[in-house]
Amino acid sequence: MADLSGTPLDGGALLAGLQAAVDFAWYWQEPDAEDRGFASQAAREALRPVAEAVAAAARAQDVRWWTTPVDRDRQRYAQFLDQHPLPEPAPGQAAESVAAWLADTLEDERVAHGRPEDPAAPYSGRWWSTPAHSRLPVTTRALPALGAVRLALAEDGLGWQSARCWPAMPDNGARVYEIHGPVQWAQLADRYPLDVSKSRRHDWWRVTGWSGRWLIPDYAAVAADWDAVHVTVAGYLTTAGIAIPAGDGARTMLAGWDPDATWWLNDVLSFTGPPEDWRRDDQAPLGWTRV
Repeated sequence: MADLSGTPLDGGALLAGLQAAVDFAWYWQEPDAEDRGFASQAAREALRPVAEAVAAAARAQDVRWWTTPVDRDRQRYAQFLDQHPLPEPAPGQAAESVAAWLADTLEDERVAHGRPEDPAAPYSGRWWSTPAHSRLPVTTRALPALGAVRLALAEDGLGWQSARCWPAMPDNGARVYEIHGPVQWAQLADRYPLDVSKSRRHDWWRVTGWSGRWLIPDYAAVAADWDAVHVTVAGYLTTAGIAIPAGDGARTMLAGWDPDATWWLNDVLSFTGPPEDWRRDDQAPLGWTRV
């Protein structure tokens, strides 16, 4: 087995590799031959030294932020502007937004009760476990060469070419639940369970082979105890796409959650200055340039 303990790893190359992994995170189709090959025990053992070298680099080099909690001083809301544009941030609407998200999710689950029980049936629907398509804001940190991490690391991206990055700051004392790995995610879904078995069964079975009960966090309930939920990059890499036990024989999955993303469930986030415009630039190290 190769010893990579002394091998220098460039932070830009590591981020490019992470970007490729995020781009190919698909939760609505079966693993292909390449996926299955990398999932084999032989491939895992061969890649273990690489993973250990990346983990060491995250502790010692310019990607150490991969393991750190939410950066409260450098949060940015990335508003993609062109195709399928996102809205401007709308502070002061968290209670209404999280309640609307819950009502919509419950209605989607009710409608999905008419789908076949057979997980292999050709049905698809909602595959994410975030409060997506709500007006709740999601932020990531800014980096020296990137207006917001989400510009480069967005699952199921839509090929956006322009964006506006709004600086944001949480209130002092804002309660942020940190997900550093599968344990914290499972505990969140187990403590605040929302059963989405009918709506997720077909997509998530194709990804994981699990045909039993599925849970995601009930973010309306989470909001009673926590103001936000943040997933570290390390938490993303060790948790996303896996059927994780979540109590009482159920499973849960982190899906659609970008690395370093923080979803804000209560009105504790202030937008503190004018936004910066960014555009796609394939010649830039991270793929984006400030306008």
